Amino acid sequence: MDDMDAVYRRHAQTVYRFLLTQCRDPDLAEELTQETFCQAIRSIQRFDGSCKLSVWLCQIAKHLWYQHLRRHRRDPLPLDHLPEVPAPSAEEGLLEQEGHMSLLRQIHRLPPLQREVVYLRAFGGLSFREIGEVLERTETWARVTFYRSKEKLRNGGAEDEK
Repeated sequence: MDDMDAVYRRHAQTVYRFLLTQCRDPDLAEELTQETFCQAIRSIQRFDGSCKLSVWLCQIAKHLWYQHLRRHRRDPLPLDHLPEVPAPSAEEGLLEQEGHMSLLRQIHRLPPLQREVVYLRAFGGLSFREIGEVLERTETWARVTFYRSKEKLRNGGAEDEK
């Protein structure tokens, strides 16, 4: 196993992008990325090599994200602590912006597992195999779920839950 500094340099961006797709808050994603590597250092003896190291790290990150959600579900943030959403630049065309927002709204309306697969694939850049490992499913399940999600988005609806 490489020293943890080399592991961090090699995998921190992947873990950060994964967390950013989940929380959409750069500061929180950075904080959870740091905590992910702290947890990894504490539990490195449990890494058995049965999956890629990046997948193992994303699994740790996923569990930390879920812990964060459970903690903050009971203790909502005051409105003055919500992250600021940057305003779009003047150069962006109105149609492009509306189309992008419409797509994000449609993705948000997908059932949770489908939404997570789309985020991991489209925004996190994970392979289907990695998505399957992170979500503790098969690669085929990840492929089929992504395909069905794309079809649902293409048809303009994400109303029906599965």
